[in-house]
Order: sequence, then C-alpha cells, then structure tokens
Amino acid sequence: MLNEIKHIQDHAELLHSEDEVEAALDGMAASINSQLADSNHLVLCVMNGGVVVAGKLLTRLTMPLNVDAINASRYQNQTSGGAIAWLLKPHLPLQGRTVLIVDDVLDEGITLAAIHEFCLAEGAVAVYSAVLIDKQLGRDKPIQADFVGLEVADRYIFGYGMDYKGYLRNAAGIYACPIDNKEQ
Repeated sequence: MLNEIKHIQDHAELLHSEDEVEAALDGMAASINSQLADSNHLVLCVMNGGVVVAGKLLTRLTMPLNVDAINASRYQNQTSGGAIAWLLKPHLPLQGRTVLIVDDVLDEGITLAAIHEFCLAEGAVAVYSAVLIDKQLGRDKPIQADFVGLEVADRYIFGYGMDYKGYLRNAAGIYACPIDNKEQ
C-alpha cells in the first residue's frame, strides 16, 4: 500500500497550492462571519475529511459557537461511494440551533444531503453547509453548499482533508491523482 501511496504523491497534479487554499478559507470565513453573525451556532464537523477544513476555519470565525462532529461515510477509505454508514452522531443537541456543517468536498452531494436532513429532523432551526471544494460534475446534485472555497473539475483529489484510500489527508494543497489512478 505504501508503494501505491508514494506513486500517487510522486505523480499527482497540484490543482491549488497551500496559499490558494488558505486564501479560499479566508474568503469562506468572511462570508460566514457576515451572513451568520447573529445565531446560536453549532459547527458540525464531518469526520474524517472535514477535520482539516473545520480546524482551519474555526480560528477564522468570530461569533460564539459550539463544535461537535458527525461521521456519515459513503467511502470508508475506498475510492468509490456506497451506502451511507452512520458512524458517529453529534453529542450536543441540535434542537433550536443554527447548524453549520463543515466538510472537505461536495462531490455527488448524497452524504451532505443526508446530514442536512438529519440536522433538520433533530430540530435545528437552520442548517448551512461549508465545503472547501465543490467538485464540478456537470449534473445536478441533491444539495448545494452555502459556502464554497474552491471548485475543481471531476477528478479524484486529495489533500486538506480529502484522502486517497485513507492516506494523504494531510497534504498541504489540493492534488489530483494521476489519470491512470482515477478510481471513481
């Protein structure tokens, strides 16, 4: 496995540098701070991919907030999605709260839509979503993110929380896997 990961690292295409990603996070935070200034916020980090984005975004948000996590996974360290597995639900009550879901990528939108519906069913008064990457698929998705950092073409990507088979979430930039390793 490590040989495969090394091959991916060595042949990946840099789509967005660390500086570009950090600037995108600045822009997302400014929009969130402006639009969601007066609510009782709960930031809901989507594990595992959203951990990097949420960590980077939280220090840029200026309103009082609580933080919790949710893990609804379709990929489970694979390169293609399956059925949603609810691995972790929030510990804090969502009733009467404004929830900001933070995730790494909006791909097909199935997981984000399911989390959005879960939050409403748990009594959230408003649910917003922030994603670092909105993948352009050329077709409609069941949900759109309210706050988006960057857009990328439909390629298998990693870095800033996004993984390749469970690895490379810690890459400082957004990278596309080599075409011969695109497994979607």
